[in-house]
Amino acid sequence: MVTVDPFTELQLPESRVLIVITGGTICMQRSEDGLVPARGFLKSGLAPRPCFNDGSYPDPLEIAIDDKGTRKAVQSLRTPVSAYDRRVRYSVLEFDELLDSSSINADGWDQIAKTIYRNYQLFDGFVVLHGTDSLAYTSSALSFMFHNLGKPVILTGSQAPMMQLQTDAQDNLLGALIVAGHFMIPEVCLFFNFKLFRGNRTTKVSADDFAAFNSPNLPPLATITSLRTNVSWPLVHRSRDMQAFSVQFRLNTAHVACLRIFPGMKPEMVDAVLHLEGLRGLVLETFGAGNAPGGADGAMTRILADAVKRGIVIVNVTQCLSGSVSPLYAPATILGRAGVVFGLDMTSEAALTKLAYLLAVPDATPSEVARQMSVSIRGELTEATRTHFEHPKTNGALTPELSSLTALGYAIQDGDLAKTRDIIRGEARWLLNDADYNLNTPVHLAATGPNVEILRDFLGQGASVHLRNRSGNTPLYLAAAAGLVDHVRVLKGAGAHLHSDEMTALGDGEATKAGDGRDIWKEAIG
Repeated sequence: MVTVDPFTELQLPESRVLIVITGGTICMQRSEDGLVPARGFLKSGLAPRPCFNDGSYPDPLEIAIDDKGTRKAVQSLRTPVSAYDRRVRYSVLEFDELLDSSSINADGWDQIAKTIYRNYQLFDGFVVLHGTDSLAYTSSALSFMFHNLGKPVILTGSQAPMMQLQTDAQDNLLGALIVAGHFMIPEVCLFFNFKLFRGNRTTKVSADDFAAFNSPNLPPLATITSLRTNVSWPLVHRSRDMQAFSVQFRLNTAHVACLRIFPGMKPEMVDAVLHLEGLRGLVLETFGAGNAPGGADGAMTRILADAVKRGIVIVNVTQCLSGSVSPLYAPATILGRAGVVFGLDMTSEAALTKLAYLLAVPDATPSEVARQMSVSIRGELTEATRTHFEHPKTNGALTPELSSLTALGYAIQDGDLAKTRDIIRGEARWLLNDADYNLNTPVHLAATGPNVEILRDFLGQGASVHLRNRSGNTPLYLAAAAGLVDHVRVLKGAGAHLHSDEMTALGDGEATKAGDGRDIWKEAIG
């Protein structure tokens, strides 16, 4: 009897994920002095577990280890076949010095961001293992640091070490790995206790429960059950800037502070904080819907107004776990008139890191920073004046799931931009990342279609340029193979790059046989 490897039989492209280990409880082990960081996590924590290792022990994967692009071959493992008929192949990169989450700062965030930036074109997704104490802060900070992110970056950790008998570590890491390897959710996310949250919407709510994190003002982006992963695609935030992935470093939190208002608080306390040397921004945690003591002519209000005049940006967020600050009550309105910015439904973690991010932007002015604090730039808040288009609900029978996708495919083939827009506008589901039997998305089809404006329109709506079809090809590869230089340039401008498997094929000379000469491949690679 011949046993057929299901992976070979299905001929599906495997996903490649880099697990970045920064430290935290998840990779610790017991010692005489308590829990201490342990190295060799792949060998001791993952390889012995069947859910992380199918026993095939594939070839090593290359990891970029410095800004010069120096690569190092490291061991890789492969998961068993998932419910989605796909395997995830992954490698682990451990920081030389494991970080203590309680002492994380801008340098640590830079180190994580640099690791992902260096390896962005080598992997389909990233999982970052991190201590839980400051996990919500790091998730928020990275979400603002990453511009035009097109791949999943999922942070997770655990309340108990992987090597402990009773632990949440295996479920958290496996869930994060499955999501990163199967679903093109181009956000910085936090995965914990079978739920995927938008990173900048999270806060830690328990020091010891396995359900340690919550997203008070936004439902989970995805939940994992015993049968499947349910993704709420309409909630997923996508960049609409048609530019390549980039990173803004140096979010210096030394220039910002967070202060919690309490009953009977002396105005002099607030004034002392606002006169700290180098302070440029303050997050003020107020009562309820944004209220603070003082009154229109009170000392507290005058102190805040004077600080705003000196160029300090003050942002008002609520102390409550959920809800939003607003000018519902007079005290909140008075703060607004004094120049304090409404932070709406942002968490304190998001408000603090966003303030640090905006103040780090070159030539940032207090007025522009204040304006941006009330605007959603990474899905971190719900804008008070935003209007949403909602597809009208009907009682009739729903159109079959693939009908709209098929109609869209024909419109792309015909080069009919107006029709593609009508189809997308009339469909409640997110069509642009859907795929046909050959796993071709509308972007794959538009990459070889007759009208480059359709491709440009799809990318302008946030469609992913990184998804691969059943043959393992990206839209960029298909456009280059078809000799469509304008399509290649549009895709490159939106951050597309060839997958490492495609680069291997180019090295073997296979791609140039199907293309329009070597020049277009140079453009696709460059």
